[in-house]
Amino acid sequence: MAERLGQAVVEISHGNGVLNTVLIGRDSRESGEELEQGLVDGLVASGAHAVRLGVVPTPAVAYLVKELGASAAVMLTASHNPFEDNGMKVFGGDGFKLPAAVEANLEELLISGEYRKKPSGGGKVEDCPRAVDRYVESLKAAIGGMDLGGMKVVLDAGNGSGFEVGPRVFRELGAEVIEIGVEPNGRNINDGCGSLYGEVAGRAVLAHGADLGISLDGDADRLTLTGVDGQVVSGDRVLAVCALALKREGKLRGDAMVATVMSNLGLDEAMRANGISVIRVGVGDKQVLERMHTEGLCFGGENSGHLIFSDHSTTGDGIMSALQICRMMKGSGRTLAELAGVMREYPSTLLNLPVREKPPLEELPGLQAMIAEAESAFGNGGRQLIRYSGTENKIRVLVEHKDAAEVDSWIRKFSEVIKKEIG
Repeated sequence: MAERLGQAVVEISHGNGVLNTVLIGRDSRESGEELEQGLVDGLVASGAHAVRLGVVPTPAVAYLVKELGASAAVMLTASHNPFEDNGMKVFGGDGFKLPAAVEANLEELLISGEYRKKPSGGGKVEDCPRAVDRYVESLKAAIGGMDLGGMKVVLDAGNGSGFEVGPRVFRELGAEVIEIGVEPNGRNINDGCGSLYGEVAGRAVLAHGADLGISLDGDADRLTLTGVDGQVVSGDRVLAVCALALKREGKLRGDAMVATVMSNLGLDEAMRANGISVIRVGVGDKQVLERMHTEGLCFGGENSGHLIFSDHSTTGDGIMSALQICRMMKGSGRTLAELAGVMREYPSTLLNLPVREKPPLEELPGLQAMIAEAESAFGNGGRQLIRYSGTENKIRVLVEHKDAAEVDSWIRKFSEVIKKEIG
């Protein structure tokens, strides 16, 4: 499959008659090298120049594809998933994930194997591990090279692709760094560490008297933050902190930000009180970025930890986001917990229920009746969001309300009707 993807990437990015250059990055999973070789075989067979970057963060690949003038790039990663999984993210020469139409064309080529351009060889491959140095410099430039001297941070790289770059950047900017999850062995990525386990960094923050805990996911494009008290700060509170800081600095274009439907209603409430509009989109950092581009905005993200500062990056970047938070903390002289007090969160519960199948939700009369009843009862005081997982046989039920008892009651009602209609 990786070899066929290499051929397909060359076909969709070819057009000017010159040798295509395609960058390849990967996270630390043991399957990465084998998939990388498959990609190289497909690229070289199709006459392309394959450039192996080694183990690097996804945002590094997105940055370097444009910086190096490449035609496209592929990142081998399964993000926050366990080591057994792997996947392939494709970026265009502009550093952005592929438009939906191009992505559909790529998938069609993968399935059919019917390429217009038959593999004829003539390509080449090279290793370019030092290219990541350019990415490091771009991270520093994103906060104006601010001196972080006097700051102590815990950085948990989750034994993933940020295990070298993350600590390096903070040290080069003068911060004291306590490292966790920086010994990848191919199988320990995201294993009890990283963004899904923010409490690990939290314990280290308390033990070392650090100012901030930073936990990256497997490909370092998102993060979880813990404050000086060792407590995880929710993604929505982090979004609020960033939006308000950017507005104070006169850098929040349009006095607006983009968030997904998963963000807490408290975010809208806090932003409204400060003259900032929140534009909601579907789940996925790609949808966030597309709406930011359409509206001409510079900031948005997901409460799962994807933060996008589009003046500096074409995708979510966990390391850059952490640097921006440090800049905001240092500039204000306040801790993250103090800055995050700007919003209150509505009580909420997100329930993940396994299902045997995934019939269209609109074809479930009992569930639709329950949704209508809930929306009528909630008014402006709450909301519900029900959707299937895109990768698992699960249905996700989110309920938020000013009254925690109402949340519990409606979660129970939705769960019962879903079990009855789907099983």
